[in-house]
Amino acid sequence: MKVGNCMTEAVRVASPDQTLQEAAATMASLDAGVLPVGENDRLVGMITDRDIAIRGVAEGRGPEATIREVMSAEVRYCFDDEEVEDVLRKMGDLKIRRMPVISRDKQLVGIVSLGDLTMNGEAAQAGEALGGISQPGGMHSQMTH
Repeated sequence: MKVGNCMTEAVRVASPDQTLQEAAATMASLDAGVLPVGENDRLVGMITDRDIAIRGVAEGRGPEATIREVMSAEVRYCFDDEEVEDVLRKMGDLKIRRMPVISRDKQLVGIVSLGDLTMNGEAAQAGEALGGISQPGGMHSQMTH
């Protein structure tokens, strides 16, 4: 199965100049924990609820700080024509639960999550990916660095 067949297509894109409060309000209204960040028709980052809490609030930034200040600028993505198994393996290796999906002409066309993949009959592979994601030592590990 191709990722394009099981991704979430309606994607709200945030601007890097929006505030953390605006990002959090958008996430709340969408019941989502992540927003792609775009500028000049280009994907320039991702912001998660965790970014807001850890890189924002925990570091003393208030609700008026900009998304640019706390977003992850290194965007890991997949293509809509990639096989689900390959993307699940990539998500496990990278220790991420959600990934933007782009077309071969580099346009954002959706987001895929482990939940999307499990809801579409890929539960075994999603379980394996989650096992990889849940291994200690990732970027946000609670282990001493």
